[in-house]
Amino acid sequence: MDAELEFAIQPNTTGKQLFDQVRTTTSPEDSKSLSTAYFCLSKKTESNPLCVFVCVCVCVCVCVFVFVWSFQVKEAILNDENYCPPETAVLLASYAVQAKYGDYSKDVHKPGYLASDRLLPQRVLEQHKLTKEQWEDRIQTWHEEHRGMLREDAMMEYLKIAQDLEMYGVNYFEIKNKKGTELWLGVDALGLNIYEHEDKLSPKIGFPWSEIRNISFNDKKFVIKPIDKKAPDFVFYAPRLRINKRILALCMGNHELYMRRRKPDTIEVQQMKAQAREEKHHKQMERAQLENEKKKRELAEKEKDRIEREKNELMEKLRQIEEQTQRAQKELEEQTRRALELEQERRRAKEEAERLERERQAAEEAKAALAQQAADQMKTQEQLAAELAEFTAKIALLEDAKRKKEDEATEWQHKALSAQEDLEKTREELKTAMTSPPAPEHDEHDETAEEGSAELPSDGVTNHRSEEERVTEAQKNERVKKQLQALSSELAEARDDTKKTQNDMLHAENVRAGRDKYKTLRQIRQGNTKQRIDEQRDSLSGCHVNPSHFFVKASNLLPVLDLFSPHDKSKADTKLRQSSSWQQSVCRCTPPPPPPPPPPPTPGKSPHPPPLSNAKSCMEDYERIIKTLYELENGQESCALTTKSNGHQ
Repeated sequence: MDAELEFAIQPNTTGKQLFDQVRTTTSPEDSKSLSTAYFCLSKKTESNPLCVFVCVCVCVCVCVFVFVWSFQVKEAILNDENYCPPETAVLLASYAVQAKYGDYSKDVHKPGYLASDRLLPQRVLEQHKLTKEQWEDRIQTWHEEHRGMLREDAMMEYLKIAQDLEMYGVNYFEIKNKKGTELWLGVDALGLNIYEHEDKLSPKIGFPWSEIRNISFNDKKFVIKPIDKKAPDFVFYAPRLRINKRILALCMGNHELYMRRRKPDTIEVQQMKAQAREEKHHKQMERAQLENEKKKRELAEKEKDRIEREKNELMEKLRQIEEQTQRAQKELEEQTRRALELEQERRRAKEEAERLERERQAAEEAKAALAQQAADQMKTQEQLAAELAEFTAKIALLEDAKRKKEDEATEWQHKALSAQEDLEKTREELKTAMTSPPAPEHDEHDETAEEGSAELPSDGVTNHRSEEERVTEAQKNERVKKQLQALSSELAEARDDTKKTQNDMLHAENVRAGRDKYKTLRQIRQGNTKQRIDEQRDSLSGCHVNPSHFFVKASNLLPVLDLFSPHDKSKADTKLRQSSSWQQSVCRCTPPPPPPPPPPPTPGKSPHPPPLSNAKSCMEDYERIIKTLYELENGQESCALTTKSNGHQ
């Protein structure tokens, strides 16, 4: 998707000619959407154009514009031109990966698939002691949660998160007030903001386009005229005339887009939005159909896996049955062999018993013969008694051996019967196993001009300051908010505090104070224009006071009036000098944190008087000065106005 187009042009080609060529090459309907950078179409193209950012949800109708815009915002964040906190940078990186690679898949996206991509600012990488693999794991975790999100939607989510950054869409210019204090002027799609020189994140005063009547410059002097007639003109100085020309051109372009967004859409824009809605609806239908097909395919794959799993289970059962059959066959053969051995032992025992029976009978016959012989021959009493005792003992031994052999034969007979029963039981089990049913089967710049001016009308526009009601994407989405907080806590453990930048400390202070881009916008736009200019003079005049209740003369209040017009300043000077409290009036200033060193004494002026003896005298003098300033303010109604009002407050 990161494609580039090259066009052959002549050295005298104007910006409009180049723009028309790009428009006809991409899409004729993108002429308004492609104006993402300001340059004068009637002049020759110059380098370093000024970017004009608008609200993401308002003007994005064409996919080509979404890609070009997101690519530009991504480069600004990666180059650290727009400050982005680490946890938000990881979230934006996951949307960029979703837009580039699509849904996460373990089979496709192997470890290290983000090694060649530039996804995080170098500042974030240097501030945390994490390896590339650990960063990839965190981005991959968010990437998995974006499953099912289209690439265009991922780029839109990227832009929605990015537009909540404090420096998003702001063009900064170095300026000075009449005191010579260095400040920043921020020009964005919502108006003009004034920043302190050390803080580009939180503006100190803001002028929405709906409150600005006219902007003009004369050489290096730039004047902002509010619609509020009671409010004085806001004057600052640029270092070069070219800077004022850029500021004026950028203000005119942003104001034109501001007014265009708040007016009814033209027929062409309505047609483009209708076409965009149709295309989005068509893509949603295609996406739903694709998701349906994907689910069907997943179900089919699951069914196939289930059938394959059941088949494997049945094959495993069949293998187990075969193994059991083989084991039973072996056991049957073993039992048959043992039965034969037992039968042979039984036969041997029987034969031995028969032999013993024969010997017993022979012994009995011999006994009878001996008894007959004893009766017949009666040799001697001792010899006959001895022989009789001998044969009697032998007969007893033979009787005992016979009894033992009979018991042994009986035991072997019982064993043979038990073996025969086991053999019959094994045969029945083998017959049952062999007759089991088969397993079921399943199927598968011009420097000459010194003056310039522009009127900024607001006729016919309603809902001027709707942007003040916005909230950040993190506040809209509680899940994203919790994830960002968890990721921020996790990254804080690995952060190297010695490498924190000024923007990191400012952002941390804003987070602790609960401020974001839109809360700050609402805060700096509170009250009318005059009040904000007065507050700006007090906060940005460069006059800082010692924090230990330091008191100054009322004459030292005159630098506060340096931002007023010469007529108003002269009148205020006269009023203050005529006041009876001129020599004793004092003002107690609250020091800004941290207190700067006191300014050097001005030649010809006396040093500051010592503090007053009591607080009551201080308050009375302070009230007299305030009364004098209010008399000056009430007297401005009779002053001649330098510009005409267009009827809007």
